[in-house]
Amino acid sequence: MTRLLMCRPDHYGIYYEINPWMDRGHQADRGVAVRQWEALYRLLTEGLQVQVELLPPVPGLPDLCFTANAGLLVNGLFVSSRFRYREREAEVPHCTQWFAERNYRVACLPEPAFFEGEGDALFCGNDLFAGHRFRSELHAHQLLAELLGLRVHSLELADPWFYHLDTCLCPLQPGRAAYYPEAFSPASQRLLKEAIPELLPVTEAEAKRLACNALVIGRSVVVNAGCPHLSRTLTEAGYHVHEVETTEFLKAGGGPKCLALSLDRDGS
Repeated sequence: MTRLLMCRPDHYGIYYEINPWMDRGHQADRGVAVRQWEALYRLLTEGLQVQVELLPPVPGLPDLCFTANAGLLVNGLFVSSRFRYREREAEVPHCTQWFAERNYRVACLPEPAFFEGEGDALFCGNDLFAGHRFRSELHAHQLLAELLGLRVHSLELADPWFYHLDTCLCPLQPGRAAYYPEAFSPASQRLLKEAIPELLPVTEAEAKRLACNALVIGRSVVVNAGCPHLSRTLTEAGYHVHEVETTEFLKAGGGPKCLALSLDRDGS
């Protein structure tokens, strides 16, 4: 992952409640959020030499900064999200326009299948894992597999606090991932163990700090601050760990990974 899409949180805030993290009475501090986003941006662009493209922020779309939810890009085809909640529907035309203007092919799954992009679709090596229940639908996985010509491993999420797959699974490299087991149904826990030989479990306390919502850049992993167990595990496994503060984004159920969409996936 060397090219990412991000969006400044200039209009970010907690203006509705569509997951258990969000509480309009526990408002995010936008100034702090901007500073945290800028620190992440500097780490990626200056520290890790990542090329970051910017999606323009739009007034009235507070969650547009969570670009991972915009869709899924594979082999130059951008599969746009269809959000379950109407509060986020207006993000779609802005995201699809950005990709269309840059000559990406753009597609959307047939209605009424809900699909929420990289929030619920993650590659581990060449294997695509997709979450369903709280946001994306199981039926969308079949449609996604047909559209992309790829096999999709469907994972049922079991805890509404971990409403997207990227809140509880972090692919690190082919055959290895960090995960929070209790976020998955028993059958999906078994599927993960069969499909990914090396799974690194995350503690409950760190899972609730969205430890799995990490950005993996080669052997570097950008992790939410306050996750010492995962940071130590990753360091011992040979990764370079970079901790960042995302306290204001946690109030909406987001972390470092939510704030970036991969532009590099070639599906090969």
